[in-house]
Amino acid sequence: MERIEGYAPVADANSRLLVLGTMPSVESLRAGFYYAHPRNAFWRILADVVGAPLPQTTAEKQALALENGVALWDVLRACTRRGSLDSAIRNAEANDFAAFFRDHARIERVLFNGAAAQRLFLRLCPGALAGRASARLPSTSPAYTLSYEQKRELWRKELLL
Repeated sequence: MERIEGYAPVADANSRLLVLGTMPSVESLRAGFYYAHPRNAFWRILADVVGAPLPQTTAEKQALALENGVALWDVLRACTRRGSLDSAIRNAEANDFAAFFRDHARIERVLFNGAAAQRLFLRLCPGALAGRASARLPSTSPAYTLSYEQKRELWRKELLL
């Protein structure tokens, strides 16, 4: 299995929500940015919810997130994994959330992009939420087969709180 490393967080001083995945997919690693698989619904959902055009470039995606107070990161800093499935993750190493939350004090809520992200976070980072609200949302991955409309509505409720 290949050892892979995730990305630095996308966040700024105005970020109020943190969306956490597990680890970038093979396609995202190839593209160099979060949620790059063409069938991953994350960018389409975020654009629909905030009434913005669908971003095409990495710069547009980053701007869309930050302009709407959304920070992006993954639970894992590194792991070994064959393919993109969360079930294939081994040797998981968590990111430093104590430092992240210290540096991004306006983060009020954490939204987990799927059950695996929440499970890994709770197991590897006990106490890191430090009283922040959190919610597990359906994965935006194409591997999670809930319809787009269902995913969008569940995400909408949490993104607009």
